[in-house]
Amino acid sequence: MFKNRHALKKKDVKKITEKLEKILGCNVEGEMEIAEYKEWKLLFIDGKIYGFFVDDMPFLNVEGLKRFKANKRKVSVDDGAIKFILNGADVMAPGVVDADESITEGDVVWVSDVRGLPLAVGIALMNGKEMVAARKGKAVKNIHHIGDELWKLSKD
Repeated sequence: MFKNRHALKKKDVKKITEKLEKILGCNVEGEMEIAEYKEWKLLFIDGKIYGFFVDDMPFLNVEGLKRFKANKRKVSVDDGAIKFILNGADVMAPGVVDADESITEGDVVWVSDVRGLPLAVGIALMNGKEMVAARKGKAVKNIHHIGDELWKLSKD
């Protein structure tokens, strides 16, 4: 099922944990492995899938965001947007209630409900301030969400 699954060297683990701390503001600890599955390069932490790579940049998946309590690069949406996002729809600007102001277009970001529960991971299509101010248009391209194949893999 997984191809090329292998443990990471200490220096590689350090690089990944430093990158995750810088971009997500959370401390990620544990034994790390990487593996390939279909088009994804997955990050295992203590034997569970808690992350994946987007263009060689490590990022936590929905389960990883829950476990490690990320606090940066967050986009919050209203309750009306949730069902669409969980069906794989992109995040539309009118549904955004708050966004990290440090987000720039092209950043990998995570999407939560107003209570802070992670829902999805995506690519920012506008900067954080624009997302909150915009009345129309796509704010975030959805690349992973609760209920998708990557999420199901991480629940097994």
